[in-house]
Amino acid sequence: MEYELARKRIQELSRQINEHNYRYYVLAQPSISDYEYDMLLEELMALEKQFPALLDKNSPSQRVGGQITKKFPAAWHKYPMLSLNNTYSKEELMAFDQRIRKTLDSSHEYVCELKYDGVAISLTYIDGDLVRAVTRGDGVQGDEVTINIKTIRSIPLKLRNASVGTFEVRGEVYMPNASFLALNKEKDKTGEAGFANPRNAAAGSLKLQNSALVARRNLDCFIYGVHGEGLPFETHWESLQALKKWGFKVSDDSRRCASMEEVFGFIEEGEKRRASLPFGIDGVVVKVNNYAQQQALSYTSKFPRWAIAYKYKAERAATRLTDVSFQVGRTGAVTPVAILDPVLLAGSTVKRASLYNEDKINELDLHYNDMVFVEKGGDIIPKIVDVDLPARKHPAKKINFAGNCPECGTPLKKEAGESVHYCPNSQACPPQIQGKIEHFISRRAMNIESLGQGKTELLISKNKISDISDLYYLTYDDLIGLEKKVLDPESQKERIIRFRDKTVKNILSALEKSREVPFERVLFALGIRHLGETMAKKLAQHFSSIDRLQEASTEELIAVHEVGEKMAESIRAYFDNPNNLHIIERLRDADLLFRTEQTQTPARLALAGKSFVVSGVFDKYSRDDIKQLIEGQGGEVKSSISSKTSYVVAGDNMGPEKRKKAEALHIPIIGEKELEDLIKE
Repeated sequence: MEYELARKRIQELSRQINEHNYRYYVLAQPSISDYEYDMLLEELMALEKQFPALLDKNSPSQRVGGQITKKFPAAWHKYPMLSLNNTYSKEELMAFDQRIRKTLDSSHEYVCELKYDGVAISLTYIDGDLVRAVTRGDGVQGDEVTINIKTIRSIPLKLRNASVGTFEVRGEVYMPNASFLALNKEKDKTGEAGFANPRNAAAGSLKLQNSALVARRNLDCFIYGVHGEGLPFETHWESLQALKKWGFKVSDDSRRCASMEEVFGFIEEGEKRRASLPFGIDGVVVKVNNYAQQQALSYTSKFPRWAIAYKYKAERAATRLTDVSFQVGRTGAVTPVAILDPVLLAGSTVKRASLYNEDKINELDLHYNDMVFVEKGGDIIPKIVDVDLPARKHPAKKINFAGNCPECGTPLKKEAGESVHYCPNSQACPPQIQGKIEHFISRRAMNIESLGQGKTELLISKNKISDISDLYYLTYDDLIGLEKKVLDPESQKERIIRFRDKTVKNILSALEKSREVPFERVLFALGIRHLGETMAKKLAQHFSSIDRLQEASTEELIAVHEVGEKMAESIRAYFDNPNNLHIIERLRDADLLFRTEQTQTPARLALAGKSFVVSGVFDKYSRDDIKQLIEGQGGEVKSSISSKTSYVVAGDNMGPEKRKKAEALHIPIIGEKELEDLIKE
């Protein structure tokens, strides 16, 4: 195809795809099939690959992600993103209305909107093109996350009918409940910790370095405001209608209210519908509609006087506690889980709730067949918060914590000062074996992705592996042809896991690649009780090899900064176990890295004993590079400034509060050049 024809075809394909995105993700009125849409997108991407000069940064093809962002530079908000004053009572809402009436000479009306439980975002458009996306941050500056925001298909990259030159829109990025549950289910399979709630999941997704991963998170966004000079609107309601016409996803769940009676009506309707919504809300936002009146009411130092957020109380449901099961994790920790009569709560059917530990069971004084109250609150994970004591039928049997492991029968242990019971049979307890292997292959540990999604269960069931070291002695002949039927927990349908030629080669290739994983991650992957990712890194740097760490006494371990007595005893117990030493020797024979490349001892490193806080954007290094440079020279990086901070390494757009605190404490503020000089000296 000739260049000019390609240009015209790319323009037409982009127009069509943008229109279909708008119909599907904003209007929820798709006009073509998924297959037809995919064919249009594939044609566009093929032409852009053939004619790279025609690739527009806001092309629909950019939504699929794939770009890697190593840093999210700080960006100032032209219009500050203030928080809202909150209330939980109608009396305080009436007091808010009275304050409005005392200030304004004329009558006023409100706009009520649902308060979405997500991440606030500011989007800047110039001549109809999205040019920048910035998180709220501290309200004055946030992180630029434009690359990741482009993967959200309900956010227009090019506007439909906007005639305004430059303006900002404000919205809330959120993760739908179904996407959140699917994400946590996947994390559970790979041995990673799940997100506490959809809000945290959305925030974490926006800071992923790989935009292709963000695209798979199914984030969405409601727009609820616009800022700019010379905007042709007199009221907030007018601007919302215009934003819809421009192609933004603006919720239909908003209403103009002429009285507080209408405001309370909207609040009550929202609370009734809350459980059935496919996304999380935690209240209603009430805003004075007229912009001139908003200006007259003005702002406090923290929030606007013309708006307030009415917060809903946590949702609660009553149901019967029929039983308690005890689940064993990879470290042997035993967690009690309440088995409940199914009850509808916050849009989903709840059958189980976490009880955390024995102390929680005793605190609630739980008995079998108790009527209990269950809440989700801000979290998706249900919890029992109270017992309906008058409804208890006597005699009722008290619930006691398990004395033996429910999986292997070994007597449980509970260390002094701890609230958790654990099974000490780490070598033969089935869920511990499974959990250790899943932790070992997880992304933050050895990152052996090809072994996820039920494959480790298959290998264990076929007696191909019984501990983590067995993975490196698997052969092609061991794996080819293995298969197993498993029950999908979502669909409750059976599916078959089968090891064909490509699957086997991918597994062996991933295992080979994992031999290059650095010592600090190998140490974390071993799954030593109480040893997390951060401390594994510190111990790897301090001792530099598994041999030196293995020989360290409890006292020598405690001497390492931030290693406590429990962690030191747990590490010592791990290396005193002959079975663990045997596994390490087999992993060493498989050529895993058990020493750092660091040749200097930490005491001789240039920044040993000094602590740093890093803030701002740098020219020569990314923020992560600065941190790695400091840690590589024995320094310690902290997130907040204190009197013990040695230096603040500051780039452009350093946080104003951090600068103020550093100056008040007389802590030296240096740049990347001064940091290099410190290391040289």
